[in-house]
Amino acid sequence: MSKDSARRIAPLISLGIAAVMTLFIIVLVVSSQRNIETAQTPLLLRPAPEIVSTTYEDEDFVLSHRKGSWVVLNFFNSTCVPCKREHSELVKFYENQKLLNGTGSELYTIVNDDDEQAVQSFFDARGGGWPIIHDEDAKIAVDYGIAKVPETWLISPTGVVAQRFTGQVTAELLGTAIATMSGDSGQ
Repeated sequence: MSKDSARRIAPLISLGIAAVMTLFIIVLVVSSQRNIETAQTPLLLRPAPEIVSTTYEDEDFVLSHRKGSWVVLNFFNSTCVPCKREHSELVKFYENQKLLNGTGSELYTIVNDDDEQAVQSFFDARGGGWPIIHDEDAKIAVDYGIAKVPETWLISPTGVVAQRFTGQVTAELLGTAIATMSGDSGQ
């Protein structure tokens, strides 16, 4: 290849590289803005895997005893950055549900591979009055196929898995999802 040919091709190669880099940056920006997404699971529309455990308050927790209420299971770790970012939204969701005078959904945090004291300190500092569930042997996480936290699951009043969200959720997203699935636009 002559020097003239190389000089003519060089700008085209530079333009091609610039286009590829621009496309790569666009993909990164778009994917980073997609923090919340629903995720497929073979458990969808099937009975939720049973959970038998205890809360941090040493109370028994049996998921099947929660039938009749919408149950929101949030898998969490106190060192997880997205978990930290979503926590204020969970507090807001919890407070909104309390205002529904006993007709709101129940929120539970399931701790994923974390120290109890660290989790308790996290909740003490950031709020959240809902029960925290032990998952000491990771059985719950395995039964639900948790890939990474945060993950949030909606269990219908009949005990069926209605929805799975991966990534951060918002109070509005959870409230709207439950209202839509309940056929109640006023929630």
